[in-house]
Amino acid sequence: MRRPIPLVFFFSLLLASCAPVNLNAPMPDFSSGVDSNSWASVPAGEFLIGQFEEEATTDAYQIMVTDVTTAQYAAFLNEALAAGEVTLETNQVNGYYPGDVFRGVKHEERIDPGDKLYIPLDDPSQRVRYDGVTFSPQPGYEDHPMTMVSWFGARGYCEFYGYRLPTEVEWEKAARGTDGRPFPWGEDILRENANFYASRDPYEDMTSYGSRTTPVGFYNGRTYNGYTTIDSPSPYGLYDMAGNVWQWTGDVYEGMHYRFLRGGSKDTYEMDLRAWARNNATPTYVSPGVGFRCARDER
Repeated sequence: MRRPIPLVFFFSLLLASCAPVNLNAPMPDFSSGVDSNSWASVPAGEFLIGQFEEEATTDAYQIMVTDVTTAQYAAFLNEALAAGEVTLETNQVNGYYPGDVFRGVKHEERIDPGDKLYIPLDDPSQRVRYDGVTFSPQPGYEDHPMTMVSWFGARGYCEFYGYRLPTEVEWEKAARGTDGRPFPWGEDILRENANFYASRDPYEDMTSYGSRTTPVGFYNGRTYNGYTTIDSPSPYGLYDMAGNVWQWTGDVYEGMHYRFLRGGSKDTYEMDLRAWARNNATPTYVSPGVGFRCARDER
């Protein structure tokens, strides 16, 4: 006859499952070798957009090969603070936004001109530090995508340098090219293509801290301490257009205060990494799974 399992065993399991997540647990330190300052050109013309492959068109434009990194965003904050373009409030950084046209549509929220949240500084997931004088990236996260940044903060970064957030149409074309493929690299997805939920990359440990971001451009065919990635750029050479972090896009739709995100993240399943998948949030939303990249007109 089986002996009954003591209740204390169940309680110990319950307590273990409720243990706090260590957001600063030790992690690997790899560099992808991909230049986070590089840009790619996307030519003008038609492409297939959406799950049902309708035709859309864009003008020529350029877009960043990777997401903006934590180091790049910290440098921006230092420059913008010196220029008076951002302000410090208790435990957060703000910047000016000119507001949206308010039409009073059901569920629409008013966004008036004024200072808006760029990033919080007191969240344990924030990888940018401020010592009272200077902003700096948390050691080990310099080449990881900037996260915990609002839509206002993403837009503010892009506009400070004369760039802009890509539109949803531009983002999707840059992610999948013109042939209607669901993923940037092709028709199917493997664990070694991208950072998504339970993809088992070296930065993931579901027993303690869960999934974390990988350095930008991580999935480029390199082997990292025995973990071999598949080179997974989009047709225009962009990395991380699927997985790692959701990416803010720039569209402001009439009668809607929400902003849209693309690309899936480290915390989502494979289905959310398809190029047509969309997410939305208020423009003040921040998350460890949300970042951005910039676009600009063709030069």
